[in-house]
Amino acid sequence: MTVLTASRPSRSAPERSHRPPVKSALATLATEKDGLAQLARALADPTALGGAFTRATDLLLACAGRVVLAGIGKSGHVARKIQSTLASTGTRSIFVHPAEAAHGDLGMIAPQDVLIVLSQSGETLELASILTYAARHDLPVIGVTAAPESALARASRIPLVLPRAPEACPMGLAPTTSTLMQMALGDALAIALLEARGFTPSEFGAYHPGGHLGAMLRPVSALMHTGAAMPLGGPDMPLAAVIMEMTRKTFGCMGVVDGDGALIGLITDGDLRPALSQDLAATRADAVMNHQPITVGADILVQDALRMMSARTKPILSVFVLDHDGRPVGIVHLHDLLRAGSI
Repeated sequence: MTVLTASRPSRSAPERSHRPPVKSALATLATEKDGLAQLARALADPTALGGAFTRATDLLLACAGRVVLAGIGKSGHVARKIQSTLASTGTRSIFVHPAEAAHGDLGMIAPQDVLIVLSQSGETLELASILTYAARHDLPVIGVTAAPESALARASRIPLVLPRAPEACPMGLAPTTSTLMQMALGDALAIALLEARGFTPSEFGAYHPGGHLGAMLRPVSALMHTGAAMPLGGPDMPLAAVIMEMTRKTFGCMGVVDGDGALIGLITDGDLRPALSQDLAATRADAVMNHQPITVGADILVQDALRMMSARTKPILSVFVLDHDGRPVGIVHLHDLLRAGSI
């Protein structure tokens, strides 16, 4: 017996264009690059974003309190990153989560603070409590948005309006180009403030004491060998004694100091070799020393000393650290600097 059954239409998966991964990645980068190019053009226009950016920078420089960053979703993640960059480059800042703000965290915002609020649409409901609080207490708001007529733009003393650029997401939904432009604008603000304040590498190092970056931004005085560890001798020291001093201290050199303790010369292994055929007991240190040794001050950063010592065709292995009167206060070996840089 034949059994008849109703046929069901087959459900096929919707057709999707599958680009090779690298081709997809390159397309993403191209889209985001175009977005950054649009942002750069807007910043270059003093009648548009450029003028607003200058006013925002002036406002932040004059801020007597802290810079408060706020945003929700992807804009919130970007706001956290901008806050971190500002804090590490000399601008006091905090992040306030908009949802938590309505439940007590508004108390984190002080009377002299300036707010930077991020929202691509400018209509994010969770920002209402922060914007209302800012308006009630006359706190200036810098709004970062792509919508010039939005609630955020209207509530901002200085709206920073981003160009409307296509997202890299093929559906145009996932924030990609837009968040990249937010991030880039935040970096631009941080660096503009850093330069305006004259923020120095040593100040940067004080905010980054850990890891490789912190090690490279320390002064060489933190690594130098001092006191009896320094290989030193007088100008009349016989070469035999010089060799003994260099052998004991293992820096491959000896500093020659005068009666006041000032460094007047340097003897290295290379200086000694041509003199080994001479009478080691009669030949004096000042007969073979380099009269113009390369030295550094105690406040030079590790990264700068390392660059100076390793940039030559024949690297400098050891360098004396001098005080303002030209007296050795320490000696640092190239290996000390390299070890610091490998942290």
